[in-house]
Amino acid sequence: MEFNWFSFLLYILIGAFTPGPNNIMSMNNAKHSGFRKGMVFILGMQAGVLVIMILCMVFSAALASVIPRVQFPMKIAGASYMVYLAARTLFPPKANRLYDGSGSFAVGAVLQFLNPKLIFYGITAISSFILPFYSGAAVLSFFVFILTIAGFFANMCWALFGSLFSVLFTKYDKAVNAVMALLLLYCAVSLFL
Repeated sequence: MEFNWFSFLLYILIGAFTPGPNNIMSMNNAKHSGFRKGMVFILGMQAGVLVIMILCMVFSAALASVIPRVQFPMKIAGASYMVYLAARTLFPPKANRLYDGSGSFAVGAVLQFLNPKLIFYGITAISSFILPFYSGAAVLSFFVFILTIAGFFANMCWALFGSLFSVLFTKYDKAVNAVMALLLLYCAVSLFL
């Protein structure tokens, strides 16, 4: 079995760009304080994302080396999480409390340690897609960089086009959610192909 770049990139694209705490905070922060002031918060978030991705990589690699047979259960856990995300995407909660837009670099960084979507996203991507095929500090650092940059681009898009995405998601929410859910299910299945 070879590394499936298409499924990996599809997963991180969906994971990074679908609504979640970071994207909603980026959008609302830029709406309330302007894009330039919002950038400080987004850069703080990315510093926190980088630390979380490093911790996810260390955790997943340590777990895989201590318990070599953990890869298959981690794939099952990763696929289960993707199915859960697909269900949450298809049937979103009725109301979410939105971030009020006040934030600094430090607040953006610290909030990442309270973001379960980010932590599960990192562990799933690393343990399901990366570690079964790659090892070594340089290549794993490259993947941490990819995961972090994907989040940065997503946050920037949500900050820049927050109003547009908000209108688009509201107007076509069922169709967009259905497509995203199907793509997440494809990612889950591809882990076992």
